[in-house]
Amino acid sequence: MTTEFVPFTAIMDFAEPSTKTGTLILQKDNPSGLAEYDDELRIPVIFTTFNQNVGEKTSIKVFFGNSSRGAECEDVVFITREIQKVATIGEASLKELLKGPTALEKSQGFSTEINAGVTINSLTISNGTARVDFSSDLNKSVAGSCRVQAIRAQIEETLKQFPTVQSVIISVNGKTENILEP
Repeated sequence: MTTEFVPFTAIMDFAEPSTKTGTLILQKDNPSGLAEYDDELRIPVIFTTFNQNVGEKTSIKVFFGNSSRGAECEDVVFITREIQKVATIGEASLKELLKGPTALEKSQGFSTEINAGVTINSLTISNGTARVDFSSDLNKSVAGSCRVQAIRAQIEETLKQFPTVQSVIISVNGKTENILEP
């Protein structure tokens, strides 16, 4: 224990701010639970980017299979969805994809081959290539070349709707080897 400042590093994940300013609150560890030992430091923060379009909606495409159209494994059809306007539109589109089709969409023949519970670890887009890293659930119990083609097509087409994306690299927990193989 010390009363001096100690160096530390932290990475904070938070939703895109809807305001230009915020406050970082550092609270003193107080294992005693006694109120007289509580202390905190409040640091004002100015966000360099924030969502000025709170409340605005935008349309995106989410690609699913549709058995009623007699399509091949890798043939996907888009559904248009209205979502909150955000700077990270590619990630927001993938999150919509991972939700799967709604009950109404399912009744219209739309389906997904992506496992439930899959999350996005990261998404970067640079020089026309989107690199998307998913949780291990993406690759869990995936068998059959048709299913693999369908999963890849759903992810790739959902990202390729944006003019900044010409190709997609899919990884699971940072690994691209043996990913989505039948």
